[in-house]
Amino acid sequence: MTTYIIRRLLQGLLVLILVSIFIFLVMRLLPGDPLRLYVAQSQIENITPEDLERLRHEFGLDKSLPLQYVDWIGGVLRGDLGRSMFLREEVSKLVSDRFPITVHLGFLSMLFSGIFGITFGVVSALRRGKWIDTVFTILANIGITAPSFWVGIILIYFLALKLGLLPVYGYTSPLTDLWLSTRQVLMPVFCLSLFSLASLTRQARSSTLEVVRQDYIRTAWAKGLKERVIVLKHIIKNSLIPVVTMLGMQVGFIFGGSVLIEVVFNIPGMGRMMRDAVFTQDYQIVQSGVLIIATVVVLVNLIVDISYGWFDPRIRYE
Repeated sequence: MTTYIIRRLLQGLLVLILVSIFIFLVMRLLPGDPLRLYVAQSQIENITPEDLERLRHEFGLDKSLPLQYVDWIGGVLRGDLGRSMFLREEVSKLVSDRFPITVHLGFLSMLFSGIFGITFGVVSALRRGKWIDTVFTILANIGITAPSFWVGIILIYFLALKLGLLPVYGYTSPLTDLWLSTRQVLMPVFCLSLFSLASLTRQARSSTLEVVRQDYIRTAWAKGLKERVIVLKHIIKNSLIPVVTMLGMQVGFIFGGSVLIEVVFNIPGMGRMMRDAVFTQDYQIVQSGVLIIATVVVLVNLIVDISYGWFDPRIRYE
């Protein structure tokens, strides 16, 4: 087990290095000069070439690309994510303010999609061909095809504007006001988890149908065990490996989808900050944000791989 974890950590480190190089080069290949955007934003009408060179030196843009990358990644290893070119604040402070918001929404979305997706899928498989199976299958197909931002706009129109049941936008920490926070995150969490919920429902249904055909399940029914015991002790646990794999893969989709959802609901999280940073070519924010999200995805996938041994004791890590 220890050897396997070390090998996976090394693989994850290689992935993070490749991601850092990729996002670093992509940001530098974007058209336009971020300094000129910064100058325009600062309302400086007349600026000399000497001033531009001074700013370029201040932000380290006068160095070659390899040296810029080494400076940035060296700072990351020291815990220094750099300084935002436009907000004039330390990126680490901006991340510490915004990242918990995105994690809060992402965690609730994973919890919601995991619990209900697995439940709907198992129930649908156990009641195959019944009306409840048809309803869950249709809803799952709709959930996969419906764009999350479009669903968010529809929910805002009906639940917030027409019925006045939920706030239109904003975010409040649950530590500040739990009730207001719960009402504000209901629509964003539903939109973020919609695709994952539908995907997990379909996968859980498929996996459960494979398991219920196994001989040991027939034997359990023949022995007269209660349905609750068979479902909880035999069917669910043995059908969860592909479901857990998909749940781990959904982490990237949830964090990626947070960009659109945070913009639609005006939530000051990492996704919205990175969206704004892309338009202003604020290199440090985008690079650090992508690297942090990639790290979370790598760690979650490692946890998922390790969990296989618990779900199926026959699995051995070599």
